[in-house]
Amino acid sequence: MNLRRLKTVTRKELLHIVRDVRSLTLALALPLVMLLLFGYALTLDVDRIPTYIYDLDRSPESRELIDQFRGSTYFQIRGAVNSYKPADLAIDKSAILLNLVVPRDYARHLLAGQEADVQLLVDGSDSNTASIALGYAQAVIQAYAAQLRSDAQVRKGGQPLRVPVDPRIRVWYNSDLKSKNFIVPGLIAVTMMIIASMLSSLTIAREWENGTMEQLLSTPVRPTELVLGKLLAYFALGITDMLICIVVGVFIFQVPFRGSVWFLFFSSCLFLFGALSWGIFISASARTQMLAFQLGMLSSFLPGYLLSGFIWSIQNMPKVIQAISVIVPARYFVTILNGVFLKGVGIRVLWGEVSMLIVYAALVFLAASRKMRQKVA
Repeated sequence: MNLRRLKTVTRKELLHIVRDVRSLTLALALPLVMLLLFGYALTLDVDRIPTYIYDLDRSPESRELIDQFRGSTYFQIRGAVNSYKPADLAIDKSAILLNLVVPRDYARHLLAGQEADVQLLVDGSDSNTASIALGYAQAVIQAYAAQLRSDAQVRKGGQPLRVPVDPRIRVWYNSDLKSKNFIVPGLIAVTMMIIASMLSSLTIAREWENGTMEQLLSTPVRPTELVLGKLLAYFALGITDMLICIVVGVFIFQVPFRGSVWFLFFSSCLFLFGALSWGIFISASARTQMLAFQLGMLSSFLPGYLLSGFIWSIQNMPKVIQAISVIVPARYFVTILNGVFLKGVGIRVLWGEVSMLIVYAALVFLAASRKMRQKVA
């Protein structure tokens, strides 16, 4: 490999990037726009659940139960209804998610020491959100029931009722349970996977369309030097995009950063090198920019978004899908980003993920070089 020829190819590609102002602006602005859009719009937090109250008992005891929901930060009481019909209509229109129904004789059963029923009507269209909302409602009711049992024991002249097990929960790494602290680092990986593949997937296909590939092939530049030279030019642009994403995540979304900056930079370079190499492999395989762009988006966006663990846990997927996700590099980079940002861990813990990124980057770069040799031949 000749460093002079490599430098020349890299300089040529950098000049092309700088002169194409629209593409350069898109490459720098798109990660920022995606991060801001998804970071603010995409959230897994379930709070301020819109709730209606249907109180058939209208007793001090039923009002006390309702006050438990009113005082919770997870529920937002939108109003009270006098029948099922308005609540059913509101659920149909997605105006509310939960309807709390306190039946008649609730207070009489409660004061008599009998079992008092409470009905919860939940919109199950979104099963995940409905399950979380139902869990919150059950927790409020159970805490209120435990307090009632304790008060009844005191009134009978006994000692306050003690719970046999007193769970004391301590949440590590994301103590506030904010979904953005998990989503934003993962979003960086998905965004960079898309941008890297999209940028580099057009470079060689563009040479064929513009008729300049024949001129490159007539020079002493070797296929490996051509691939690496183009890759290095987009690598500099990709690192700039990566820095923009990290700065936005830390200073705008206030995601805690507890790990090593140098380890994050090293792993980011590995991931970016592999993603760019994949884009060049696609570009060398396709003769048109349209086909290269479509293949790049199909092989970067869908696997990066669906199979990286960014939104859905890989452990909950079918075994076949879990096996397919092994070849998705964004899966390992998402794990590294979450580990560095939230847990502050380094190579001692994440050596397996780093090894997979090294293997992926090496294999894809070799495949891209070989594909280029076939094109030259």
